[in-house]
Amino acid sequence: MNARLLPLAGFLLIAALLGFGIWWSSSHDPRAVPSPLIDKPAPTFALPLLADPDKTLGSADLAGQPYLLNVFASWCFACRDEHPILMREGKRLGIKLVGFNYKDEPDDAQRWLAQYGDPYDVVIADHPGKVAIDFGVTGAPETFLVDGSGVIRYKYISPITPEVIDKELLPRIAAMKGAAR
Repeated sequence: MNARLLPLAGFLLIAALLGFGIWWSSSHDPRAVPSPLIDKPAPTFALPLLADPDKTLGSADLAGQPYLLNVFASWCFACRDEHPILMREGKRLGIKLVGFNYKDEPDDAQRWLAQYGDPYDVVIADHPGKVAIDFGVTGAPETFLVDGSGVIRYKYISPITPEVIDKELLPRIAAMKGAAR
């Protein structure tokens, strides 16, 4: 190759890579991180209740009923954006809303829920984050929709919004309830 064409070839390669990156980011939702657990059984777990660490709640206790597992923490700034929506719209889901307190000091989490309200039917605590690893949690907030058979049907990364509830969660919940009949 002619040495004078090397800068042009380099420029064209960089332009192609930038063009691909722009196309990729505009056509793919960055919150739609694929999970290898979708349509697979949720990990088996038993975690202490945040309000009563001597008691546990686990996958066996939740079997037979669909639930939404919402990963949150008092240190999570994005969780503060999501929280009022869960307070306002959580009951509209019509299924159990399980709070999954992630890598948080129990006292901090309890203070946070006392300050902002508690939309959850029950809150479990994963202080070391070991069960979160099994779920593939990368941070907070993240939300998992689990059907009555214990299969993960949907995962959402980022704060839940009213649009996510209306367009993603409610239709999936309705389909799960219809399939269970």
